[in-house]
Amino acid sequence: MRRLFLGSALLLALLIPASAANAALTGEFARFATCPDANPAVDGCVYAETTSGNFTLGAKNVPVVKPVILKGGFESSDDSIFGNLTFVAPTDGATLSKSPQPVPGGLTGIVAPSWWPSLLRNLFNETINNGFTGVTATVELAAPASSVKFNALNELFGTGTALAMPVKVKLDNPFLGNNCYIGSNSNPINLNLTTGTTSPPPPNTSISGSPGEFAPSEEGAIIATKNNKLVDNSFAAPGANGCGGILFSWAVDPFVNSIVGVPSAAGTNTAILAGTTYIADAGAVRAHR
Repeated sequence: MRRLFLGSALLLALLIPASAANAALTGEFARFATCPDANPAVDGCVYAETTSGNFTLGAKNVPVVKPVILKGGFESSDDSIFGNLTFVAPTDGATLSKSPQPVPGGLTGIVAPSWWPSLLRNLFNETINNGFTGVTATVELAAPASSVKFNALNELFGTGTALAMPVKVKLDNPFLGNNCYIGSNSNPINLNLTTGTTSPPPPNTSISGSPGEFAPSEEGAIIATKNNKLVDNSFAAPGANGCGGILFSWAVDPFVNSIVGVPSAAGTNTAILAGTTYIADAGAVRAHR
């Protein structure tokens, strides 16, 4: 019997018999198509979809309007099953999806007043967020997949860090060039997300996440935690780098810093990620291929 924490919320002991492989994964198993289960050391497959929330750096609050996917597999052992699991990249290499989110106000930093009629407000904001002034922000992993740390018990009980990962934020706009980032591989934004309650330094105050609703399927081989919420408002954010290209970053980086409000100290930034996490037993995934 292999002991395996299935779902972001429950430790299960499973006996999954091997069977003849199918041509492709279907049904509930289809979302694990890129799980690296061919690696015999992989015990579980992960597919976590963030569908709402927001990411606040300094003065900029960017809502999550396009789904962000974290996927891959993990290795576990009797020594580590109650601690951080070792994350393994998916077969397509896309551990964290690159999902551009529109930055309200774009380069100008201007958004419509809240007292305007919604139709006029939406039209104004849509105009600002498109064209030359429009900016998108994409959260990218700033290290290999193994840098992602998942602690199943912490997520289940809402204590400590449930998901930790180093990230950087890519800003896209014709004026900013192709390599404009807040954070970098060498100086990342370190997220330590919890389903519990945070204890940030001021001026931020405590916020709470949620483990979500436990929903097993496929006779327990797949566990979903629906409507979960992971939060962190204790992290720092570095300044911009690479904006405007090699020749002009000396001038454009300070401009971006002034618009976004970075560098920003711990206690002035917030990440709230809400969605659903699916975890499957790797043996069951192999058996359904």
